[in-house]
Order: sequence, then C-alpha cells, then structure tokens
Amino acid sequence: MALIKSISGIRGTIGGETGNNLTPLDTVRFTAAYGSWLLERSGNRKIIVGRDGRISGSMIKELVINTLIALGFEVIDADLSTTPTVEMAVIWEKAAGGIIITASHNPKEWNALKLLNDRGEFISAADGAQVLEKAEKENFIFSPVDKLGTVAVNDGFIRQHIDAVLAYPLVEAEQIKAKGYKVVVDAVNSTGALSVPPLLKALGIEDIIVLNETVDGRFAHNPEPLPENLAELSAAVRKHKADLGIAVDPDVDRLCFVCEDGSMFGEEYTLVAVADYVLSKRPGNTVSNMSSTKALKEITLKHGGQYFPSAVGEVNVATKMKEVNAVIGGEGNGGIIVPDLHYGRDALIGIGLFLSALSFHKNGMKSFRARYPDYFISKNKIELANGTDVKKIFEQIRKKYQKHPVNLEDGLKIEFDNDWVHLRTSNTEPIIRIYAESSFETTANNIALRLMQDIKEFI
Repeated sequence: MALIKSISGIRGTIGGETGNNLTPLDTVRFTAAYGSWLLERSGNRKIIVGRDGRISGSMIKELVINTLIALGFEVIDADLSTTPTVEMAVIWEKAAGGIIITASHNPKEWNALKLLNDRGEFISAADGAQVLEKAEKENFIFSPVDKLGTVAVNDGFIRQHIDAVLAYPLVEAEQIKAKGYKVVVDAVNSTGALSVPPLLKALGIEDIIVLNETVDGRFAHNPEPLPENLAELSAAVRKHKADLGIAVDPDVDRLCFVCEDGSMFGEEYTLVAVADYVLSKRPGNTVSNMSSTKALKEITLKHGGQYFPSAVGEVNVATKMKEVNAVIGGEGNGGIIVPDLHYGRDALIGIGLFLSALSFHKNGMKSFRARYPDYFISKNKIELANGTDVKKIFEQIRKKYQKHPVNLEDGLKIEFDNDWVHLRTSNTEPIIRIYAESSFETTANNIALRLMQDIKEFI
C-alpha cells in the first residue's frame, strides 16, 4: 500500500510487495543502513530498541534486533515501551542511537522505524538522506561469526522515565495528590496502558479507570487522539463522574484531555495550557509548528517572551527550540517538548505538568479550559494518487492568493487577516493536510473547504 521515507522515519504498511510496503526485506535493509551509518560515525556499538503494542511489533522487532546483532551491535531491548522513553534511554545508556518501532497515530496495518541519534533525538533530514542512500546501494558490511553482537533485555526504562517526571522541578506531585482526582485513561490497546496509569499512581492519583488496556495492538478505535475517535472516553468520563479523561496515541508522544462533562479540552490547547504554566514559573521563548494554534503566541507574549514558528515535525520543532533557546515547545497535535528533560514530544511529562497546572486551579477542567482563547482549527486531508505533482498544485494556489501574505517554509501557509490556512504534504501518510484556524468554527471550515476545492480543481 505505501512506504514513506521522511524525517519521521521509515513508515509503511505490513504485507505486500517489497519496496512498496514495510516488508521483512525492507525492514532488514533500512535497519542495516541505519546501523552501518551509526558505525561510521563512532565506535559506539550500544543501541536501544523499543516498540509500541502493534500486532506487527514483535515480528519487526526481531528482524531489527537480529540485523543489528549481525552488524556487531550490543542491543538493549526495551521491548514494549514509549517513544519518549526510548529517546531518554539512549541518553541514560550513552548509546550510539536507537530505533523505536511504531507508526504512532496510524492504524494497525502500519508500522515504522523511528531513528534516533546519540542525543536521543530524531536524526536530521541530512542524516536521513545518508541512511536512505546506504539502503539504496545496500552499502553495508556484516560482522563475522566471532564478532556478532549481543542482546540484553531492560524492562525498567518506563519506571525510570516516571521517576524523571516526578523529579522534574515544576511537577507538583503533592499538590496533585491533594486534589483527589478521578481519571479515565484511554490507552488505545498500546503502551499507554503500561506507562500512564503507573505515572498517575506515582502522582498520588488512586481512582483510575483504564479503557482499552489490553496491549495487543488491536486498536478499539482509530488510534489518532482526535475528538471523533474519543467518543468512548468522553462517555466514560461522564458515566464515572470523573474529573477528567486522558488520551494518548499508541507510542505515547501525543496527549489530549477530556473535561468533566465529556467535552474536549482540545488537543491544540494541551500545549497552550502547559506553556502557560511553565512560562508563569520560567519566562522565556516558545516554539510550535506553523499548523498549531495562534493561542500559544498570545500566551507567550503575555508572559513577556517571544514566539517562533517552525516547520511541522518533531525534529524541526526541536531544532528551532535550540536556535531560540525556548523553555517550552511542541506541536498542536498534543505533543509537548520540555527541553531540560529531553528534546522529544512526551505525553508523560505533559501529564505531570498539565495536572500540576490544573491542581492550582480552584474549579474543574471546564473552567480551566475557559481561561484560554476559543479559536477553532478545521483539520482536513485529501488522499494523493501516486505521481501527484504537489509542488505544481501549491504554486497554482500561491498565484491565486498572491494578494495575501504567504509562507513557503513548509508547504504553503496563507494569512487571511486574523485567520490562516496551512497546506502541506504529510510526513507519515500519502496525503495533503489542510488546516485552517479562525475565531469561528464556520469560518475555519469554509476556508478549509475553499482550499480543498482549489486543490481538487488543480489536481
């Protein structure tokens, strides 16, 4: 069906033809290319491998680990873990890099290899190009039998990650415990079930209801934590009279919340609320990608800092955060990056900081949400046929709207007075994403529909 090579890793569907899907042969080829690239950079042969709960995860993991052993690596197998946990494990273990086997928010037929450098961060576009070139040329040399690598299992990284969240200076565990929250968690049949409830208990929350807690990758619903996929969580919050609901994606790097009445807090406002709290303690700069709400810019300016947009993608946000020395950043999809913990989207530190902020609020989630602007982002997508010339389409749209301010840094972003629309190809799917923001839902939807019609016309 699809094999996508991008800054988000090597992502594809399971089964089908080699070269067009994430088949066993493709898995070995890209793993060997990445491992060979690491060996050329340093003599460090230690590497971390972890996976989310997908059906194909165990199969892909064995292919990855055995390929790395064939290259002479000392593999530390974190097995069922989270993306941010593996990122931090690379730092803790002083490893050369790491591979996270997860397709994040994609449905169960997808899986992916997310590739990390020795800082536990996604490799850059330039580094990724080198890996892809090696894979294309099959430019790798395997170790002789006496120099094969090893594998050791470490199942303690999630606990270590939770301990790091508890130790973070702005996480107020005692304050959270004193509130006596009742929380419903949607673990979407993946490793959120192994990480989020233990974190909540460590924060002093005893009353926890977990939905979809069997880690088998048979997702009970579309795993992307969007409002249309969280009806079960919303109903459970109301049914159990809970204070809030928490949803994560399968690899636990995205985070969103549900209010006590079952309404959505809004994935865009996860970062806004956390940033507001962090900036109240540590004034400074912020970064989010240019598909994220303008509410973050407004909050940042209120606290005396500067806001900077980046291209979409965790590595792009992290790079911009380093450039401007941001104290907090992330993406409007519920991804929180806390730089003095690590430069990766992390739902666990996000939960710790969000609940700390909420614990200082006298009333419930609904009134906490009312503290922030109520902008609306219309999120849409158009599937692409193979061979679609997206650059040509975007150029035609740019000409059509040439009287409006345009940003070409990442796809095409057009400003309409106080509203905007952002068109870009996805790093993870064969689609064009169309995001539009306005103070009014109808206006945002209409802007998005107008641009979708333009795209279809030019296709």
